[in-house]
Amino acid sequence: MSDILLRTAGLSFAYPERGSSPFARPAMRQVVKDVDLAVPRGSVLGLVGESGSGKTTLGRLMVRLLQPTSGSIQFDGAEIGRLGEVEMRPLRARIQMIFQDPQSSLNPRLRLGVTLTRQLKVFGRLKGRQDARDRAADLLELVGLPTGFVDRYPHELSGGQRQRAGIARALALQPDFIVADEIVSGLDVSTQAHVLLLLKELRARLGLTMVFISHDLSVVRVLCDDVAILKAGEVVESGPVERIFSSPQHEYTRSLLAAIPLPDVEPGWLDDAGPASIQHLQGSAA
Repeated sequence: MSDILLRTAGLSFAYPERGSSPFARPAMRQVVKDVDLAVPRGSVLGLVGESGSGKTTLGRLMVRLLQPTSGSIQFDGAEIGRLGEVEMRPLRARIQMIFQDPQSSLNPRLRLGVTLTRQLKVFGRLKGRQDARDRAADLLELVGLPTGFVDRYPHELSGGQRQRAGIARALALQPDFIVADEIVSGLDVSTQAHVLLLLKELRARLGLTMVFISHDLSVVRVLCDDVAILKAGEVVESGPVERIFSSPQHEYTRSLLAAIPLPDVEPGWLDDAGPASIQHLQGSAA
């Protein structure tokens, strides 16, 4: 069995430009261009770039919410880039995505208990109503939320609690591969620390393989093993986090690093998200 769980080769995606003449072949806008990446099992790859760099599109390609224009996506040794939805369906349990805005990705009309177990029902993994309730409670407990939240609606939760619920939903089917898209970008600094600590713990506990999308290199530095820098849809530099931070080769990478307010992250700051470390984070962000 290969130690690479997901691999892309020459991966590209384009869509028709708006305003193209209906009588002519539409001009295409290239969003992702010839991306070659490999994600080893049990590792976390960070995708970093400015807004519009194509990182979210690349993440959606990896989980096959989008079909590539060209190139290859291999998951666990099998080519999935050209599979239709019917062929992809069995793999959906193994490939999940955590979206940036849980307010819009969680159904406001459904209680959390229902939202967290709908996928389990679709895949025939529930034995009845009580089993669904028990499984929902277990998922909430896994992400550090009270089990009583099974009866709550999304609007009754804080932003950080909703993001934890989004993580729980992604974990419901025990996937092998997760793409997390800017999941801490809308949270305050202390809540970010707690969510990042949760991801770190879940990775160690469950052996998750993850792609973590962010515009914040300081966050990527403490969570990821490897990082790929995207600019205008192209990977301009990639490699182990330690090397990229200590010796960036591309001018664009150096400019991103220069924009970090605190390039030297205190070792172990994420290992203890207690009051002291949170105060340190808040003081640093001020």
